[in-house]
Amino acid sequence: MFAAVFIPDFPVEAVVRHLDAAAREGAVAVLDGTPPLVHVIATNEKARALGAEAGMTKVQAESVPGLRLKPRSLAQEASAHAALLDCAHGFSPRVESTAADTVIVDIGGLEPLFGPPAKIARELARRAAEIGLEARVGAAANPDAALHAARGFPGITVIPPGKEAARLGELPVDVLAPSPEILETLDRWGVRTFRGLAALPPLAVSERLGQEGLRLQSLARGETQRPLTPVAESFDFSETLELEEPVGLLEPLAFLLGRLLEQVCARLDSRALATNELRLTLGLEVHHDVELDAARESVTQSAVHQRTLRLPVPMQDSKVFLKLLQLDLNSHPPAAPVKTITLAAEPVRPRATQNGLFVPAAPEPERLELTLARIRKALGDLTGERVGTPQLVNTHRPDAFRMAHFAPRPPQAAAIPAAKPEPVSALRMFRPALPAKVELRRGVPAVIFFNGQRGQVIAAAGPWRSSGNWWNQEPWARDEWDVAVALAQKNETSVGLYRLYAAQGEWWVEGAYD
Repeated sequence: MFAAVFIPDFPVEAVVRHLDAAAREGAVAVLDGTPPLVHVIATNEKARALGAEAGMTKVQAESVPGLRLKPRSLAQEASAHAALLDCAHGFSPRVESTAADTVIVDIGGLEPLFGPPAKIARELARRAAEIGLEARVGAAANPDAALHAARGFPGITVIPPGKEAARLGELPVDVLAPSPEILETLDRWGVRTFRGLAALPPLAVSERLGQEGLRLQSLARGETQRPLTPVAESFDFSETLELEEPVGLLEPLAFLLGRLLEQVCARLDSRALATNELRLTLGLEVHHDVELDAARESVTQSAVHQRTLRLPVPMQDSKVFLKLLQLDLNSHPPAAPVKTITLAAEPVRPRATQNGLFVPAAPEPERLELTLARIRKALGDLTGERVGTPQLVNTHRPDAFRMAHFAPRPPQAAAIPAAKPEPVSALRMFRPALPAKVELRRGVPAVIFFNGQRGQVIAAAGPWRSSGNWWNQEPWARDEWDVAVALAQKNETSVGLYRLYAAQGEWWVEGAYD
């Protein structure tokens, strides 16, 4: 069995799928061509009810009351077709890209997973509606019968095997898309339906219409058998929106981003995927003849504004994505009005976690990421260097670290404790290190003054010398000592173990050992 998914008025559907429900339900016509030869190439059903039709000039279309005119967008048509392929690949790996508005899916053997062909057809239509496309679906025993059922009948059509000719017989012959000459010949003969064409003698059809006529007759009878030409699966989850008027405010831009995010997340969901990286590209309307603000001149010279959100864990929540993009754009706003929006998601496998029975509940990664974004905004942390997780740098310099994006660790199995743990001596660091004065005898610390006290060094180990970064503008070098110091406190003397270091001619007490 095969299922064909057809999108009527595809150029119209492509340009309105990102709009709100009220705008999608109105009368819309799509224009194409170069002035002054701009004309209507597609209309939806409501536009045709108002009298609009393909081929009208722009001036004629503008005279139709209640008709909304939209320019054709090849980029949005490509995005819509990619979304349609994603929808089909969510059911079967064998999908044919028959036309920009049509895909055919091999649904043979899918009954144990998705149910009978009628249920699969309904699910295909529902998935198409989730990505903003109103689809017709036809299911039949061969690809072409399914294709003509989808293009000829509204809604969902399922043809039982062996019933193709009877079910397709009432369709008009123009569904077969014959050449104008053959269509004119059939019209002179009075043949206007599949049934009429199928009833003609094959020999007479061959003599008058040639091999093309026989092919059309075989299609009308629903007898054509051909293999599918599957298209390779694509993992390019991107959506593009071209705006009629540039948007200069973040609030209306956020509404448009919300629609794009819903489409991207629906496509990811149809393939059982998530994303850990979002790439936003805003095409800007920059007028170089306008005097620009000197403080932002270097930014506004670029006609593209790009932002990338890297997420700690795979996510699929469009509302969380929208909040994160809003916070990011508030901190890094575009320098000019936006005229095109492209949103791409990097597909990854969804996060799979299984919490232990006695493991305390951790915050949801989505909410945690949103909280961290708000903290960064409140602190003015535009570069992400103040909020995150400290990571050690590959260097011998003590306390050298950098801030990395926070990512929660996956739960791990508890380690089996050692039978007899060895005692560990801990160094408790002073933050910041305490300044000190040290008297040396034969190059070894002998007396130390720090924190308002005088101590006698009774034992010392060291020095341990380290240095680095001598090849750049931030060289460092230090000598470390571990010392036992006797401190006189009232009528008694206490002994403590301390870590000292000398750097740039000054001494510091870095910490104390337990």
